[in-house]
Amino acid sequence: MLKQAMWVGSGSGCYIHHHHYHHFRNPCNLPPSSTSPAAVAMSASPQSKQSHISVNTPIIAESYPIPLSPPLPAISKQIELNRATIASSNSDLFSLSKTHTIYEDEWLLAVNKPQGIYCDSVLSSLQSQKTAPPELHLANRLDRDTSGVMLITKSHKVASNLVKAFTDHKVKKTYIALCTGVAPDWETITVRSGHGRSKFGAWRVYAFSDAGRGLPGGSGVREMETSFEVLSINGKGSFREVCESEFEGSSVVVVEEKGVKMDGGDGNEIVVRAYPRSGRTHQIRLHCQYLGISIIGDVKYEGAYEWKGRVHDGHHLHAETLSFDHPVTGIRVMLRAPLPQWVNQAFANSTNIDSVHEKS
Repeated sequence: MLKQAMWVGSGSGCYIHHHHYHHFRNPCNLPPSSTSPAAVAMSASPQSKQSHISVNTPIIAESYPIPLSPPLPAISKQIELNRATIASSNSDLFSLSKTHTIYEDEWLLAVNKPQGIYCDSVLSSLQSQKTAPPELHLANRLDRDTSGVMLITKSHKVASNLVKAFTDHKVKKTYIALCTGVAPDWETITVRSGHGRSKFGAWRVYAFSDAGRGLPGGSGVREMETSFEVLSINGKGSFREVCESEFEGSSVVVVEEKGVKMDGGDGNEIVVRAYPRSGRTHQIRLHCQYLGISIIGDVKYEGAYEWKGRVHDGHHLHAETLSFDHPVTGIRVMLRAPLPQWVNQAFANSTNIDSVHEKS
């Protein structure tokens, strides 16, 4: 089991956490991460200055944070290209219907976005309908291959109110992911790390302590946090209701070192529920990869392309719920998307899955 995190050191403020899968560096032993002092001009003749600069002065490259998650696998480039081509074609043909509707009122429309369809295509399909309101906006976005709750507002004012709610972290979300890897030795866990684009443009995990530091291209490392609970391992488990109190006293991993992938045991099928506390791009996918339980089909982040004898055309991540105070009425709303087939299959032997379907 995980040990609790603790503060150690003589007033040094070094945060160390012990975890079965990961080793974390002690920031106290590292040199300062601040940039190198600027060069000081010397009083000399122009000739000697030129000689000094070209011969004696070392060229100091700008220091950027080092990503802690691996680069994109070579196999992912062609697979992702093929998926994007197919998704583009399918998205052009997509037509939003009543069967996709989860919730609708005078101000909001929530739909269940299918896997492999772009968000903008869902919005375009709605805008093309004769009865569509003139001021439609996407309140949240999902990755191309992520299915589930997508919220659309029907006026600029409502859109503005929801943007503020998202910014103030008053909107709660949960996702279901189907993963493979070493069976976790935790039931619940919270991961805190940095997030940013590497010099090649890929999203990567960075050390939590790197938050605020600059990256190539002018962007920077930002904090991201996700809580996870294990719902099932190899079909053994139950589909529980969403419950934030699950994480009271839960262990916290503060990422400061590369994840260490354990050998053996990669054949486990694991279903987790994710509670993102921030809204970073590919956040859940990156944190699953870091924990050694990459999402099936997520070839960008080491997920299995082939599993149980078949090829998976997209990652198995589903936006399960979205809850918030209604921007007009103030009433608390929880939107729940119907579960995809792969969830049904993962819980084929569970007695609790039917009750969830009745509520979805």
